[in-house]
Amino acid sequence: MTRLRYEKKYLVPNVMLSKLRDRFAPFLEADKYSDSQKANPEYTVRSIYFDSYSSNSFFEKIEGLKDRKKMRIRGYGYPKGNTKIVLEIKRKLEDRVMKNRAFIPFHQLGDLLKTGNLDACFGPTTTPKKEDASRFLYNIKRYNLRPQNLIVYDREAYHGKFDPGVRITFDKNIRYRAIPKLEQLFSDFGLTRAWIGYFILEVKYFDGEMPSWAKSIIEEFELKHEALSKYAKSVEESL
Repeated sequence: MTRLRYEKKYLVPNVMLSKLRDRFAPFLEADKYSDSQKANPEYTVRSIYFDSYSSNSFFEKIEGLKDRKKMRIRGYGYPKGNTKIVLEIKRKLEDRVMKNRAFIPFHQLGDLLKTGNLDACFGPTTTPKKEDASRFLYNIKRYNLRPQNLIVYDREAYHGKFDPGVRITFDKNIRYRAIPKLEQLFSDFGLTRAWIGYFILEVKYFDGEMPSWAKSIIEEFELKHEALSKYAKSVEESL
């Protein structure tokens, strides 16, 4: 069963990045998916968010609905060979988050959304990931969703040294493009910067209380928890 996770976000000036990184360092280890060739452990995240023609998902966020969900496809870095992407439903339940995720080859995405033929990606046998993909397709068709915005950013990612369930991420160089085509998931063409001069710090944990060391650092730097949404920000700036 998918666990519910707390996610706290903070908008931080870029000038504070080095000091925050150093302060968190004793408690963290680099994410295993990060590019080891870079000075800091990071990778590029690319997401196409789907929404209705009346932008229901956007307005649910703006109006502060406690229970809501977002539909998106997500890829990482640049395509290499048989690159896989993620079909994802991100649900917000009060102050916690859960995700249903299913990986498929990027080159099969277009046909899957057109035909709904899950067997071509997962085979004839029912599996939990195939069921997650089925939920994703159901929502796309049921609510007539379309690609609304492409969001791209560089994520510097860590997990807790003593508690791997804790994740700390610095999302930098956030950019977006409105009404993308599916094949543009890995394209950098036409992207516009958002939150220039800032990055988003995110603290993610499963237990009800933020780890004391993370809470202490947040208080030390006087950071303010905000209901930040990269998708909502991109839509607002695209209007």
